[in-house]
Amino acid sequence: MSAPTGAWPGKAKIVGTPSGNGMSNLFVTPNAGLPTPNGLGPLPIPTTPGVKKDMSSWVSARGYNPKIFNCKPNHARYFVIKSYTEDDVHKSLKYDIWASTEIGNRRLDKAFRESADKGPIYLFFSVNASGHFCGMAQMLTPVDYTTSSSVWAQDKWKGVFKVKWIFVKDIPNGQLRHIRVVNNENKPVTNSRDTQELYPEPGREMLKIFYEYRSKTSILDDFEFYDKRQVEMRKDGIAPLVGPTSPGVVTTNPYANLPPPITESSPNNTNINLNGGSGNDSAGSQNEESE
Repeated sequence: MSAPTGAWPGKAKIVGTPSGNGMSNLFVTPNAGLPTPNGLGPLPIPTTPGVKKDMSSWVSARGYNPKIFNCKPNHARYFVIKSYTEDDVHKSLKYDIWASTEIGNRRLDKAFRESADKGPIYLFFSVNASGHFCGMAQMLTPVDYTTSSSVWAQDKWKGVFKVKWIFVKDIPNGQLRHIRVVNNENKPVTNSRDTQELYPEPGREMLKIFYEYRSKTSILDDFEFYDKRQVEMRKDGIAPLVGPTSPGVVTTNPYANLPPPITESSPNNTNINLNGGSGNDSAGSQNEESE
């Protein structure tokens, strides 16, 4: 993934080398549709405000940063998500989806199948080397290994699942570094691996901070910038401006008794993106402990 070519007001440029954060392609053809209650429908192009004065109403409509939130949910599970680039967090917010590495997908998929009918599965997002966490989302579906998305900055990751973003705010690592992850050598949560699971106590502490922290900045400040970058990337044949519809909230777990998830690629599956060509189905390594 490449860093932004130009600095955006109030944000530092993200630099570094690819960490292999899990991203993927969408199995679609140029005129394909997605399932709707009435059959296949056209692929929608989600719109976001073109000027900052419209952002507050858009945020309100999506319900980000709620004023009332349960910071001690029963039977919740918590995971840290490490993304290499803010571009991909922007796409997640825009299309309500996410994907991880092959190992990360299996870990999250297993957790969803085991626990989604008992309590929520929360994902705390941080971009590598950014110095802060940028938000929290709830995992809404298991990983769909037969469908992927072509909107990511890297075009080689398989699988996709739906998410609902709840908190979208920048929280400096300094506000979270005191939280230790016993199941990761007692390291600070800010040094977590991608898809590192947190025990309930540190997970609730993370929720409390995400809920209470008053942040003056967020990735939403840069949404217009990343929208423009998406258009530029589409012109370059990197990421088409399409994505799945926003899902409804999952309240039960109909997937608990399904067979185990796919762990190896099928030789008969080929990634087809809107620009043509086959996707790269090789896996990469995660920059696991970068703040």
